Amino acid sequence: MMATAATAMRLSFSSSHSLQPLPLSTPRSSIRVSPRIRPPAVRAAVSATPTAPATSSTGIVLFDRSEAEKVNRLKTTFLEKVVPLLTEEFKYKNVHEVPKIEKIVVNCGMGDAEQNSKGLEAAIKDLAVITGQRPVKTKAKNSIATFKLREGATVGIAVTLRGNVMYSFLDRLINLGLPRTRDFRGVNPNSFDGHGNYSIGFRDQSVFPEIRYEALGKQKGMDVCITTTANTDNEAQRLLALLGMPFREGGGPTVLVRRKKKKAIHFESKSRGRN
Repeated sequence: MMATAATAMRLSFSSSHSLQPLPLSTPRSSIRVSPRIRPPAVRAAVSATPTAPATSSTGIVLFDRSEAEKVNRLKTTFLEKVVPLLTEEFKYKNVHEVPKIEKIVVNCGMGDAEQNSKGLEAAIKDLAVITGQRPVKTKAKNSIATFKLREGATVGIAVTLRGNVMYSFLDRLINLGLPRTRDFRGVNPNSFDGHGNYSIGFRDQSVFPEIRYEALGKQKGMDVCITTTANTDNEAQRLLALLGMPFREGGGPTVLVRRKKKKAIHFESKSRGRN
C-alpha cells in the first residue's frame, strides 16, 4: 500500500515538473547557457575568440575594443613599442638604460591665496579633478617686502604624479588638453633644461574636458614639468615624441654656449679712451 502511494507521488511530481520543449518562435539569442555548464574546451575556444573592431555603416574602423579596454594605454604603448624603438635607435645594451618618465609635477601659482581662501579651495578642487590627485599648498621660503610676502605664506598649489596616475594624466594632456588649446601649432621643442626634463605652460585650465567652462570663474593657468631619466635632451625629446608629444617643426634642443665674462680691465680701458 505504501509502495503504491510512493509510486503515485513520483509520477505526479515528474508530470508536474517535466521539461517542456521550447516553441519554434523562441529566438536562439534568448537561450543562454551558463559558463559552468560548458565543457572546458568550449570555454577556452570562446575566451580565445578575438573581438572584431567596431565599424561604421561605411566600413571604416572606428576603434579597436581591445585598445579601449586597456586601463593604462600610454604605459602599454611605452613598454611594447617605445622601448624597442629607443633600444634600436640609441644602441642601448641594457633595458634599464632606456629613458623613461619618472614623475610629472603640476603647479599653479596664486598670489592672492592668503586674501582669497575661497578661490584657493576652488583651485584645489579643479586641479584635483584634472590630475586625479589632491594637490598640496606651497609655502614661501623667504620674506620679500617688495611683493608683500611673508615667510610661510601660501603662494600656490602643486601635485606630484607617479605610476599609473602619471601615465593617465599624460595621455589626457597629449590627446585632449593640447589639441584643445587656442591657436595650437605644437609645443616648443626648446623647453628642455639640459638634463632631459621638459616643461609646458598653460594659460587656461579649461582645455581639459573635466573642467566646465561655465563653472570656471577667474582664468587660471598652470605649469607641467615632465621629469625623465634621460641623460641628454635629444633622448628625452625622442621619448616624448614617440609617446605622441606634438613638437613644433623646425626646432629642437639646442646647446647653449656661455660667453666668457669680461674683466674690469676691459671696461676701464674703454672709459679711459673716451675721456
